[in-house]
Amino acid sequence: MFSITSDAGDSYGYTEYTPSGSGTSVTADGRTISTVPWDYRVVAGTVGDLIGGDMTIEPDNQQMANDKNYATGDQVWVLQHMSATLTEDAQGRAQTVLSTWRPIKSYKAESDAEADLNRLKVKLKTKADLVGVYKTTLGDKTREFAVVELPSGQKVKQPIDEERYAQFKTAKQTDIFLEEVHDYAAYDLVYSKFRGWASS
Repeated sequence: MFSITSDAGDSYGYTEYTPSGSGTSVTADGRTISTVPWDYRVVAGTVGDLIGGDMTIEPDNQQMANDKNYATGDQVWVLQHMSATLTEDAQGRAQTVLSTWRPIKSYKAESDAEADLNRLKVKLKTKADLVGVYKTTLGDKTREFAVVELPSGQKVKQPIDEERYAQFKTAKQTDIFLEEVHDYAAYDLVYSKFRGWASS
């Protein structure tokens, strides 16, 4: 399990975690299936029922380990994770299926939860290769798109305006904002997500 340190010492507890990064597999019909870390969030909750060594967190009644001996009615902060299963067929068509939110850790202090969240979701500015731009026309409506290749090799299509279309038409690279989502159990496993254009 990936260990996240905190100055609070015993202010949080772990619960069972199923690694979201299970690698990549190829099926007999040529589909490529990958499971990747998709998102994390911190939510406030209240300890509900105590079930053996577990507890439920209201209002959603999610069950997790009660490692820090919380009592019913205690206010806690919970780090939750979401994974994604990415399936790409032999023709390159992709499908994304998101999991439900699942709890990982509980905290007594919101600041400890936010500190861990900021280690798992890292935002940065970087350069990316422009694959190209194109237009589509339907009736009297025209839409412009840009395709950018992230440093991880993923290709992302984004709608753009006419001004950016003209700017990108001859460009080879552009500045973008990127979010790196780290796997909780295997920190070096990262899924990169496009978060906007950094150039005006």
